[in-house]
Amino acid sequence: MEKLEMIQQEGLSKIHACANASELQQLRVLYLGKKGPVQEVMKTMKDLPAEERPAFGQQVNAVKSLLAEAIEKKRAELEQKEMLEKMEEEKIDITLSGYRPSLGTLHPLTVVQQEIEDLFIGLGYTIAEGPEVELDLYNFERANIPQDHPARDMQDTFYINAEELLRTHTTAIQTRQLEAYAPKLPVKVICPGKVYRRDDDDATHSHQFTQIEGLVVGEHITMSDLKGTLEFMAKKMFGEAREIRFRPSYFQFTEPSVEVDVSCHICNGKGCSVCKGTGWIEILGSGMVHPNVLKMAGYDPEKCSGFAFGVGIERVAMLKYGIDDIRHFYTNDIRFLKTFTRFE
Repeated sequence: MEKLEMIQQEGLSKIHACANASELQQLRVLYLGKKGPVQEVMKTMKDLPAEERPAFGQQVNAVKSLLAEAIEKKRAELEQKEMLEKMEEEKIDITLSGYRPSLGTLHPLTVVQQEIEDLFIGLGYTIAEGPEVELDLYNFERANIPQDHPARDMQDTFYINAEELLRTHTTAIQTRQLEAYAPKLPVKVICPGKVYRRDDDDATHSHQFTQIEGLVVGEHITMSDLKGTLEFMAKKMFGEAREIRFRPSYFQFTEPSVEVDVSCHICNGKGCSVCKGTGWIEILGSGMVHPNVLKMAGYDPEKCSGFAFGVGIERVAMLKYGIDDIRHFYTNDIRFLKTFTRFE
């Protein structure tokens, strides 16, 4: 009995002094396990007289119960203490200022494309799209570009096979739209999309870039309609003070064809390094739709006419935002892209 009392006092003392759950588990195994001191004392019961055994057994069980209760109470205390410590560590001061999440923003090319789309939607145009893997028929034939034209040279075009290629211009969308509309009038569409050409990448050239082309076909469409439309676009994109000028040029799918310049928005036409001293900056090509293009689509060029224009979105963005290298648009430099967060 004395030894049992000693085990009880010793066990309660160790349990009370226990500092963590791991130590407590070791004490549970020690005092309540099959090889612990309580169980060792229990083995001596066989040496006692028969009349003393019941009282001794009850005392052993009482000690075991007392130790088990002490262990459970200590376990609850340790869990409570651990929870309070964790809550203190993870406590949030709700009076502190929060962290602003890092949000993305529209890409500058997307911004410019949407601005141009919005301008022409306001003029009654619809947006048309087409496949980037295009048929030779729509990319060249229907655009009045015959088999022997230099634009078909392998140095300019990514061919997939004899009939398919990566489109070299969004004129391919225009030729599809003409075929889809014929013989209905009027046709008023803008055609944005990526195009591909075999070109060496540098500060002003890329093998992949983005175009947006416009097409209008109807009765009594003239060059004055084209000039008024492009002047409206130039003023909205570069400022109300801008002026445009036409220079004769040549494109297979328009006749007559013109290059379009806009007065320099840096020097207002006086001449600077941006416009190379001329006061003008080239922005796009355009012209009246070639009669052959209308015929191939199913229209009678004697009864209708039209104009078309095409502009590189990268070109507009570089001029609009003063960007000096087209490669900035494609290298995913977060420092560059962050400068356009004002468009959120």
